[in-house]
Amino acid sequence: MSLAFLQEKRQLSRHEAVRMTLKLSWPTILAQLSSVFMQYIDASMVGRLGPLESAAIGLVASSTWLLGGLSFAFTTGFIVLVAQQIGARDERTARNLARQGILVSLGFGLALMAFGLLVSPFLPYALGGEGAIVPYAVQYFQIVCLSIPLMQLAGVATGMIQSTGHMRFPGVMNTLLCFFDVCFNMFCIFPSRTVTLAGLSFWLPGAGLGVAGAALGTLLSYVVVSIPLLFWMLCVTPELKSRPGEKLHWVPRQIFHAIRISIPVAIERLVQNGAQVVSTRIVSPLGATALAANSFAVTAESVCYMPAYGVQDASSTIVGQCVGAKRPEMAHRLAWLTTILGMLLMVATGALMFLFAPEMIGLISPDEEIRALGARVLRIEAFAEPMFGASIIITGAMRGAGDTVGPTLLNLVSMWLVRIPLSALLAPHIGLVGVWIAMCVELNIRGILFLIRLAGKSWLRKAQNIV
Repeated sequence: MSLAFLQEKRQLSRHEAVRMTLKLSWPTILAQLSSVFMQYIDASMVGRLGPLESAAIGLVASSTWLLGGLSFAFTTGFIVLVAQQIGARDERTARNLARQGILVSLGFGLALMAFGLLVSPFLPYALGGEGAIVPYAVQYFQIVCLSIPLMQLAGVATGMIQSTGHMRFPGVMNTLLCFFDVCFNMFCIFPSRTVTLAGLSFWLPGAGLGVAGAALGTLLSYVVVSIPLLFWMLCVTPELKSRPGEKLHWVPRQIFHAIRISIPVAIERLVQNGAQVVSTRIVSPLGATALAANSFAVTAESVCYMPAYGVQDASSTIVGQCVGAKRPEMAHRLAWLTTILGMLLMVATGALMFLFAPEMIGLISPDEEIRALGARVLRIEAFAEPMFGASIIITGAMRGAGDTVGPTLLNLVSMWLVRIPLSALLAPHIGLVGVWIAMCVELNIRGILFLIRLAGKSWLRKAQNIV
């Protein structure tokens, strides 16, 4: 089923809408899961080095998410406008927007990289790290910062291609990202050694870089993946590939409009990831075991909510093209449908997380204490997954309509007025369990707030198709 259905002046049946949503979602779900498995593999490989190394990555993990979130946020405005122009059947404007978006986003990625490198020597101390953890944390964070421009290019190319409704190729490439990460990690993290597999022994070369090798493997993976994604966007994607005689035109009004959409998303990421940084500061005094268990539990949980991010991308694309096609009622209806579908998926993944929490943590860490604590907090979080999924997907729908302020305000309220105060109150008394109880309560409140906003149509009235 093509997204051309959205541009036709007829109603989609519920069956057609579900088919279209699933068709758009599954490649992104696969890619998102692959991204999480990549984090899983990193954590598992580093976990084999010891709890000290695991704690070092856990210490700066929230800060790396913050930089990655800002990187993604800056591309959002261009991706939304491209989707709206495709919906309006103005592909020439969409192509020019896409090229401006690549160059502007790359410049932002380089600036973000420079900032990260500048603060890296001081960051672990600010987060409460001390002793032998600090050098490992600095090494890991610095290499992650070097990968930001490549992550930015891969992200903007992926988003632009998906905004046209072509999900398969970016899904495949982001899945391969996981495969390349495994290969590079096996070489970068461990020293040369003899490996036995299925009764066969063979020698495997290795650089033995430890924690730094985990970050380097990720960087090299993005080198391999970002180039094909850019090529596919510029030379293969029908709506966006270069046309003879077309040149890039800098249109300040378009750039400012894209940035105006992106700024609230960047603030939202600052709100969310900044709260995670503060949460790390709350967890740090609980010790290396709690720090490692917290980091591993976050990684394990992300396997369960990644399907919601796949549906989020589909919802953003669908709503964006409906807005471009001047079909606000259809946009509202499909926003609800994608939200309900995503929540049902999260009920299933939450149940699986509750049942298999010990096994999920056990795949990452051989340490019994870390495994027990990580499984305990994961089971608490399982009760928040459906509402968490609602907030994720509704955010995507609102972004597709160009409304990025509303989700930012809702996240600000829930994260900083509920999660952080409650975490700070409970952590000294019941440790890491208290931090995750606070997270569970906050995510349920957040989901309710987003559902209330979706029920109204003020977010849809904010849709702007001005380019």
